[in-house]
Amino acid sequence: MPFSSYLLPVVMLIGSNVFMTTAWYWHLRFKEVPLFYVILFSWSLAFFEYCLAVPANRWGSAVYTPAQLKTIQEVITLVIFAVFSVVYLKQAINLNYIVGFALVAAGAFFVFRAPI
Repeated sequence: MPFSSYLLPVVMLIGSNVFMTTAWYWHLRFKEVPLFYVILFSWSLAFFEYCLAVPANRWGSAVYTPAQLKTIQEVITLVIFAVFSVVYLKQAINLNYIVGFALVAAGAFFVFRAPI
């Protein structure tokens, strides 16, 4: 099924990024937790991130170039982080962030567009 070969890596990269964003930033609301425990818990989350990201990249390389896979990952990272930041960390997204994210999206456009 060709559609699945394009969609599955993206879905897996979304899942992996949820784990990674959580691993990197969950503890910012719990600064009383000792750093050692934060690292151990974050490593455990990163294991599941790798279990999704590595096959997503391997299978995705059948239909996407490595540059396209990396671009997909970066766009997903920004979207997941923006949602995580607002919902979990209670941080506002300001105009500077929106402009910066839009510039990254513009870069993604050129990665996926036909050669210039």
